[in-house]
Amino acid sequence: MKRIFILAGLFISLQLAAQDSNGHTPVQIFSADKAINANTTETVGKGKMAFRVTHNFGDVGGSGGGIKRFFGLDNASDVRIAFQVGFGKKFDFIMARSKGAGGQQQLLEMGFKYKFMEQRENDPSQPLSGLFFFNGVIACNKSSAFQNLDNTFNNFGDRVSNTFQLVLARKMGNVSVLLSPTVVTRGNAATYDQSTFFALGGAIKLPLVANRLNLLIDYFHPFRKDAVKDSFLVKNNIKFYDPLGIGFEIITSGHTFRLNFTNATEILENRFIPRTVTTWTNGQFRWGFTISRTFTLWREKKGS
Repeated sequence: MKRIFILAGLFISLQLAAQDSNGHTPVQIFSADKAINANTTETVGKGKMAFRVTHNFGDVGGSGGGIKRFFGLDNASDVRIAFQVGFGKKFDFIMARSKGAGGQQQLLEMGFKYKFMEQRENDPSQPLSGLFFFNGVIACNKSSAFQNLDNTFNNFGDRVSNTFQLVLARKMGNVSVLLSPTVVTRGNAATYDQSTFFALGGAIKLPLVANRLNLLIDYFHPFRKDAVKDSFLVKNNIKFYDPLGIGFEIITSGHTFRLNFTNATEILENRFIPRTVTTWTNGQFRWGFTISRTFTLWREKKGS
């Protein structure tokens, strides 16, 4: 097993060395670290820190929305505040806090993004960008006194969840696409639920106004067992749906602003992949936005 990791590390190192020495310009595929719900292959850059605030409101329509709740703007379903620091050209460290919208709340997140492959202009040997994403999330809210619930924490491990994600992206002309196989593991799950999920995500970016306005669409399909779906429907009258996000990205000289619409109530992959229970067809989608600002923490020395 050690030999496999050593060989894999050597292969990645050789790939990165080859990319840096071939003289081709790297391609920026997306404008930010996320589309709507999906991670992209973009990193902030060495010595820089991105400060991001993501906010999901309540349902636009349905029984939880409408004019009485100002189409969801009266409610905040989830909020995430994140700091993303580039410790290398292709390595970012992430610290974040999310409100949470389900049984697990007051969520502390730590993670990283590592870009191991980069698309290059006019270089057929590097047609894709590839990135690994990982996070660990701890739910800090009080445990329920009842057993077999989403927020039943019998030990510390029950509070922990993780996301492992491979992101592959390519820019073709002005159109950017990505594919993201994802695995989510949870320390706590109901006895009739599954603790590990595989999901397949995808996203596309379409320019509307050059360098100013983009249309973003992303989608995830969690591969949940039919027996689990039936159990939730019978025991809790809960039906799960695939997360679908549609948004507009506005780029200014200092900020990247996204106006999002999604049926995913929660923001973290650890939560919206296994537990999206609202659907567009019932008006159960919500406004949301992301504001991002990047700061320079330190500068590289010349020649480094």
